[in-house]
Amino acid sequence: MQAIYAQGEDAVYDFVIRIVQKLEARIQALEDQLNKDSHNSSKPPSSDGLKKPVKSRKRHKSNKKAGGQIGHIGARLEPVEKPDHVAVHPVKRCRACAGSLEEIASKRVVKRQVFDIPAEIKLEVTEHQVEEKVCPACGTENMAEFPASVSQPTQYGPRIGAQMVYFNQYHFIPMERTAEIMQDLYGQPVSNGTIPAVNQRVAEQVKPVHEEIRGYLVATEEPVHFDETGMKISGKLHWLHSASTKQGTLCEIHPKRGTQAMDAIGILPKRTGWSVHDFWKPYLKYEQARHSLCNAHLIRELVFLVEQRQQGWASELLDLLLDIKQAVDAAQQEHRSALLPEQVTDFETRYEQFVSQGEQANPPNIRRKGQRGRVKQSTATNLLSRLRNHREKILAFMYDVKVPFDNNLAERDIRMAKVHQKVSGGFRSQNGAEAFGYIRSYISTARKNGQRVLDALFNALSGSPFRPAFLAAFPAE
Repeated sequence: MQAIYAQGEDAVYDFVIRIVQKLEARIQALEDQLNKDSHNSSKPPSSDGLKKPVKSRKRHKSNKKAGGQIGHIGARLEPVEKPDHVAVHPVKRCRACAGSLEEIASKRVVKRQVFDIPAEIKLEVTEHQVEEKVCPACGTENMAEFPASVSQPTQYGPRIGAQMVYFNQYHFIPMERTAEIMQDLYGQPVSNGTIPAVNQRVAEQVKPVHEEIRGYLVATEEPVHFDETGMKISGKLHWLHSASTKQGTLCEIHPKRGTQAMDAIGILPKRTGWSVHDFWKPYLKYEQARHSLCNAHLIRELVFLVEQRQQGWASELLDLLLDIKQAVDAAQQEHRSALLPEQVTDFETRYEQFVSQGEQANPPNIRRKGQRGRVKQSTATNLLSRLRNHREKILAFMYDVKVPFDNNLAERDIRMAKVHQKVSGGFRSQNGAEAFGYIRSYISTARKNGQRVLDALFNALSGSPFRPAFLAAFPAE
């Protein structure tokens, strides 16, 4: 400080200005951090806590009334023609004069049905017996063979095994509580090692289907959605990567997050069709693919600039993206393969106008004399750079109406992995984590193709896992 003071008033002034600028930048960064939640950033809703985020303008207001819409098919109990049990409640005496009515024929019978499960549910035990016989002609001892699925002196069958996997892998009930459920429902104690063993059996059975899904995701013309999320295995950070369409899902766990994992998984490096994801640079390194960026992420960033920075261009661009989406939705409803040329021209002109306005309002920071390293830019400047350099990827949904507006499909497919993480905290072994990836891929694909999860798991444990018919056209990689 004394050395600066000795240099004179100008030196002191410059020093104070630099300190104030640093403090202002620091305060701004802290305020940004405090003001970000799930509606204006990529933070998940679970991080909002008890603070309810302000609703953003992501959707155009609908004129539909709240509640079930016309044509919605509800679910209710329908009476059956032949109930398992009938309980008759006779009228014995007249309520007016107390006369006996036991011998009087009924005028009519009013029926109500109660649906319930038996008071006691017990496991059925099937004993398999193979005969051994001695040939009287040559003396050879001959023994019949057990079915291939019967390999142990005692074992659980595929139905009860499917329920264990259903509770543990689909509903994320921890192993100890899954064992408790088996005990409470069926009176059958289950050891701690049984459930992981059944999970591994399912994983081994569905692994070939998993590989067929990989081949499908490489070659399909449908847009493929990509996402990733962190998971702990034996206390160490790993990454669950997902690739999915409306028909199929693949989940795979890898120690790395970036291109090393993507290369090992082998979908994006070989893919040439539409690939939908957020703006994470490793995705963009695969230049042979056609990339589409998630506009839901972009909208949240624009909302932040509107609310916290009062940037008018961001508000205009936000409205433009929603206008384009509305036009694309209308084209799809009218079964048109593309927007009208004049619509595209108008949208491109407006996009260029708003981005230019943003660049004028947020000029990039210039490197100062003696400054080293990359010059730090503002949030708005970084976003504008992306809007300028990746316009075709951002507006891909406008140029090809088959391309989705956002990457919500991938986020829905990967959300269950986060639920598992919240419940269990992580995986104890690499084998358990890999089994989870195989089973989640299989279950998600089965559900997307109208299959009941329990049935799909039963088929897998029975040696005939569910294979969607469309996979036949895509051989395993």
